[in-house]
Amino acid sequence: MRKLLSFLLLLVGIISAFAANEIVIGVAQPLTGSYAMAGQLGMRGIDMAYEEVPTVLGRPIKLVKLDNKSDKIESANAVTRLIEQYKVVGIVGTYSSALGIPATEIANKEKVVYVSPSNTNPLVTKDKPYVFRICFIDPFQGTVMAKFAVQSMKAKTAAVIYDVSNDYSVGLAYYFRDAFVKLTGNPKSVVTYIAYQGGDQDFTAQLTAVKRGNPDVIFAPVGIVGDGALIAKQARELGLKQPILGGDTWDLPQLIEIGGSAVEGVYYSTMFDVKADLSDKTKPFVEKYRAKYNEDPGYLPALAYDAYMVLIDAIKRANSDKPDDIRKALLTTDYIGVSGRIRFDQNRDAIKDVVIKTIRNGKFEFVTVIKGE
Repeated sequence: MRKLLSFLLLLVGIISAFAANEIVIGVAQPLTGSYAMAGQLGMRGIDMAYEEVPTVLGRPIKLVKLDNKSDKIESANAVTRLIEQYKVVGIVGTYSSALGIPATEIANKEKVVYVSPSNTNPLVTKDKPYVFRICFIDPFQGTVMAKFAVQSMKAKTAAVIYDVSNDYSVGLAYYFRDAFVKLTGNPKSVVTYIAYQGGDQDFTAQLTAVKRGNPDVIFAPVGIVGDGALIAKQARELGLKQPILGGDTWDLPQLIEIGGSAVEGVYYSTMFDVKADLSDKTKPFVEKYRAKYNEDPGYLPALAYDAYMVLIDAIKRANSDKPDDIRKALLTTDYIGVSGRIRFDQNRDAIKDVVIKTIRNGKFEFVTVIKGE
């Protein structure tokens, strides 16, 4: 009996020492609620990265994954739990800038590094030295789409429809309008600039106003992909035949599932495509993803994968699990990821390329890559 007791005590001691030696990394994603599909896709990329790199500094990584339920308050609460309850050394962030802004407020206040995979609103990193992102930001994305409309589509006028309740949508609408006016040299070139409320299903009033303006193109930087699909369907039903443009939130399978033939010929900006020659790591990642999930990866798993890897790279280079050491290492990042080269500017925003895609014959199709600065 004594031998058994001694063995059990020894086993408990070994397990306790093993746990104490872990490096804890947190993840907060919307796994339920209106953003659930996007959050689940991002989690796939993080899981793949963790399977490949489950240790760092010779120590096991404990990955703690929490659901922020597609809710702003829950997003802040999830980060608080990761920091206070689980004592994480770093966090891989959420889908949606609307969820990322409150989450990063908490992480920065508590001085824990937070790496955002895909939040594009400038407020996510603004004045937050512990917050980084590995995607482009909306001023650049909005300008690129305005240039695409003016230079590639020869548009002289545009209409903008945006979700007034969504920070991402509000910001991207503004940056597109600002760039479009400057590029055309006409302060009245955005003939309709109209909002809707998140959760709306009927866009008839907004689209009727667009029809009166008779723009060359329609830009719809929706917060939720389903909104874009419905806007496209209802636009076509009203007889609007103009090209429809969108931002990175359009890059989800739901766009085609809901929009059907109405989304044929739409163009949108995103951050990844299997046919884009972004780095030597892209093809191996795509092959592994296809083997695991039997489909092509979109931008969300690719960027979430890279966010985890960038955080691990910083921990390695810092040779430390202290958040301030990791933060300093992140500032000097120059990492080749599956989504391309990742470096940070003075605002801790990534300098990245923009991928333009369209939909043809019911499938997403790569168009071109527009280089970052």
